[in-house]
Amino acid sequence: MQKRISDADPTPIRVVIVTMDDHLTGAIARVRPRLKREIPGLTLHLHSAAEWGRHPEALSRCLADIATGDIILATMLFMEDQFTPVMDALKARRSQCDAMVSCMSAPEVVRLTRMGSYDMSAPVTGFAAFLKKLRGNTKGGSGAHQMKMLRRIPQILKYIPGTAQDMRAYFLTMQYWLAGSEDNALNMVRYLVNRYAAGPRQVYRGSLKPDLPAEYPDTGIYHPAMKGRLGEKAEALPAPANSRGTVGLLVMRSYLLAGNTAHYDGVITALEARGYRVIPAFASGLDARPAIEQYFLRDGRSRIDALVSLTGFSLVGGPAYNDAEAAAAILKRLDVPYLAAHAVEFQSLQEWGASDRGL
Repeated sequence: MQKRISDADPTPIRVVIVTMDDHLTGAIARVRPRLKREIPGLTLHLHSAAEWGRHPEALSRCLADIATGDIILATMLFMEDQFTPVMDALKARRSQCDAMVSCMSAPEVVRLTRMGSYDMSAPVTGFAAFLKKLRGNTKGGSGAHQMKMLRRIPQILKYIPGTAQDMRAYFLTMQYWLAGSEDNALNMVRYLVNRYAAGPRQVYRGSLKPDLPAEYPDTGIYHPAMKGRLGEKAEALPAPANSRGTVGLLVMRSYLLAGNTAHYDGVITALEARGYRVIPAFASGLDARPAIEQYFLRDGRSRIDALVSLTGFSLVGGPAYNDAEAAAAILKRLDVPYLAAHAVEFQSLQEWGASDRGL
């Protein structure tokens, strides 16, 4: 049970999240009432860069919230058209807010991080330099390996005093975000407020009891009709009698954890209605190979008749890197038809049709 602050005269505290898309919008909306009961003065806003091109007023609202934000999280902002519109606002607010957490984004954004004594605009020295060597070159590394390292680093930092504790907070925030279920969204906000609320907002410090990030399978399967929806054994999936064939379906783990699955559920239902068995599988990060190897191959041969990707990204890679050779190699092993379908999220169909750049 969380200790509740009196709401007779609540102290305002503003938490602002700026990110690439809106897949966590639903989860944030669902936890907001619970957080308000524990933090009566809280306002919590999530802004999606995907909205700014179509709705200029959405960018204006984002800039206004950044200008008054007390704790600001900027994440998954890789492309220039995503981070350029907010960079000046983030820079202007950086020294005024209680904490600014910038992660999994372009280097210009990441360097804006300031959490207690941890300042990522400063030269990398001491333990931070050691950690950088420990992590190695993560570009192109498997999602499972990166998640393993992400879970290991806070354990290493736990008992080291000083700046290491703010570094630990940075990596824990990444863990909360990357496994963005409702529970993790709830505890991420609790954690940041509990640790970094400053000035009059210090009334909230130490009043909250955030849980550590909940962990979920790095690689697994999903089905809306399956108990718990997520699992690790393909045998738990529905298997229609006399199926016409089997379709391997790649989906995004982050969308599943956030409960943003209506588009996946629609595709699964439509394929099953046509008589196909569907194996919806996911892998952490932006490398689909672990899911393919675990669920779509058996004894080195394909166990599916077609592969459909609904991730919206490359088969191996995303905004920060792309490994086309690795993707071609795994597709050659499967040797089945492959379709990459994209959700209408960053563009409308009209914008896509009028563009000479494609998706």
